[in-house]
Amino acid sequence: MKLFRSLSLILLLTITTVGFASSFPHADAVPGGIVMLPIDSNSDKAPTVTFKGHRVMVLKGDKNYAAWTAVIGVPLWAKPGQHAVDITEANHKTTQRAFTVKAKKYQEQHLIIKNKRKVNPNNQDIKRIRGERKHMDKSLDEWNNQSNINMHFIWPVKGPISSPFGLKRFYNGEARKPHSGIDIAVPKGTPIVAPADGTVINTGNYFFNGNTVFIDHGQGLKTVYCHMNTIDVKAGEKVKQGQLIGTVGATGRVTGPNLHWAVSLNEYKVDPRLFLLPAKKKAS
Repeated sequence: MKLFRSLSLILLLTITTVGFASSFPHADAVPGGIVMLPIDSNSDKAPTVTFKGHRVMVLKGDKNYAAWTAVIGVPLWAKPGQHAVDITEANHKTTQRAFTVKAKKYQEQHLIIKNKRKVNPNNQDIKRIRGERKHMDKSLDEWNNQSNINMHFIWPVKGPISSPFGLKRFYNGEARKPHSGIDIAVPKGTPIVAPADGTVINTGNYFFNGNTVFIDHGQGLKTVYCHMNTIDVKAGEKVKQGQLIGTVGATGRVTGPNLHWAVSLNEYKVDPRLFLLPAKKKAS
């Protein structure tokens, strides 16, 4: 029995490191990564899957593997080792499925912020930040139960990455939360486009994030755009891949003009690069 379980675990880990279909993102079972978990089911109705109490995206799987595939966002704070999702079938039968998260070490980044209130906010700032956090959490908590989801993104802007995903950040020598997105350093006014079709959930101006846009792509997959100069979309508006949503700015906590681009999957921030299409090879 132990040998059978070991072989099953090895097979599962092998499956979770490869894509099932062209529409799926890249799998990387690490903190801040994505796990592709096959779910066998005889039902034509998708099972409901939750991870740490958060609902998980479930899509039709590749016929070579399983009927359904859970696309699980792993939080940056997840510890290496075994984790599990709860699965509820259409007949209300509930089971658990385990998967393993591998360790990953992210680099450090030390930044100097001239506006010291952006590092150590005063009491009035803290009150504002707490209110804004509830507002942003509500935007990321919404669930749109659609099945047609394009998870092959294009870059919202093209330029040098000044801060990659997952960095351990220090502001003016003080440790802060790991970097939950990608910072792309481009000039103020650079157009920002939607990386995939979606619906604008919300827009706003926030203490740390500055001018911000939230886009819902379906089943708990959201993208966030921060530090914008102008916002050219509004809540409830449907956008197409490549459509202008605003321009790059330097609002909020920044060291210069840049776009902070974040991807949220089942309410956890994951590496946006896992959703990007591979670069096309140049013709020889």
